[in-house]
Amino acid sequence: MVSPAFFTRAERKAERRDLFIRREQTMFDEGAGGGSHRRVAARGVSSETGALETVLLGEPSHLEIVPVNSVSNESLRNGLCCSTELARAQHRVLEEQFARLGIRTEIVPARPDMPDLAFTRDTSLMTPWGLLQLRPSAPHRVAEAPYVAGVVKELGYPILGAVQKGRIEGGDISMVRDGLIVIGCSGDRTDEAGARDVADLFEAKGWRAIIYRFDPHFLHLDTIFSMVGDGRALACTDVLDDGFLLQMEAQGIDLIPASYKEARKLGCNLLSLGKNRVLSSADNKRVNAVLAGLGYDVVEADIGQFTRCGGGIHCLTMPLARK
Repeated sequence: MVSPAFFTRAERKAERRDLFIRREQTMFDEGAGGGSHRRVAARGVSSETGALETVLLGEPSHLEIVPVNSVSNESLRNGLCCSTELARAQHRVLEEQFARLGIRTEIVPARPDMPDLAFTRDTSLMTPWGLLQLRPSAPHRVAEAPYVAGVVKELGYPILGAVQKGRIEGGDISMVRDGLIVIGCSGDRTDEAGARDVADLFEAKGWRAIIYRFDPHFLHLDTIFSMVGDGRALACTDVLDDGFLLQMEAQGIDLIPASYKEARKLGCNLLSLGKNRVLSSADNKRVNAVLAGLGYDVVEADIGQFTRCGGGIHCLTMPLARK
C-alpha cells in the first residue's frame, strides 16, 4: 500500500480512488508539496518519452563498486576500481549536457553512507500525481529512498506517498505511455508484493499495468527494455520472453533489437529526452548508430565510471517533469 494516506486493507478498495482524486485536484498547484526553499510549478511525468524538462541527479562523491549485481561483480573480478574524481568529472559533463539542451537539473547532495546515490532512478518515481517513494531491496540503498524524497520535497515538488509493501526499485518501472505501465519483477530487486502495490496504484487511476517476470541475472527491467521514443523501445530480444515481446507489439510498440552483450554493457539503459532525442552512453556505438539511422538525435555521454558499478544513463536520471 502507499502512504501517507496509509491505506488499510479494509479502506483500500473503498477509499483509494476518492483519495487520489482529492490529491490530484491540488497536487500540481504552484507550491504544492510543502517545499520550504522555493516553489515549483510541476508537470509530473506520465510517460518515458515526453519532452524532458527537469531531471534529478545524485552527486557521486562517494561512488564505489558495490558487489550487489552481476555487472559490478564482473568489474571486481576483472580488477576494475572506481575513481570518484573521474566520476565527478563525468557527472559534471552530464549536467552541462543537460544545460545545453535546456533541461533543468536538480542535484541530491552526496552522503558518505550512500555509495550508489548517483543512481537516482531506483529510489523514487515521479508520477502524474506526485513523487512516489519506492522501497529498494538492496540493504545499502534502503535509507536512500526517504533521503531522496526529503530532498525532492524541500525543493518544492509534490509528494504522493511511499510504497509500504514488498520491494520495488525504479529501474523496474517503465511508463511506456500515458495509461500504460510495465513493471519488471525479478523477485530480487523488485518482488511480487512491491510490483503489485505499484500496479494497484496505477490501475486505480485507470492505467493498464503489465507485470513482467524475468531472471534476476539482469539487475532491472531497464537493462533489457527501455523506451526511446513514442511507440518505440530498445529491447534485448535475445533475452525477453516471446510472450512479452508479443504483448508490446500488440500495444503498438516497435521494438529495436539489442544483443545480450549490448545489454550486459548497459546498452539498453538509455534515456529518451523527447522530441526524437536520446541520451546514451558514448560506448554504445552500434545502438547509437542504429538510433541515428532511425532519425533520432543521439546525445552521447561518457559514463564509464558508472557503468562499471552496474548503472547506465537511465539509472543515473530520474525525470521530475516532462511535457
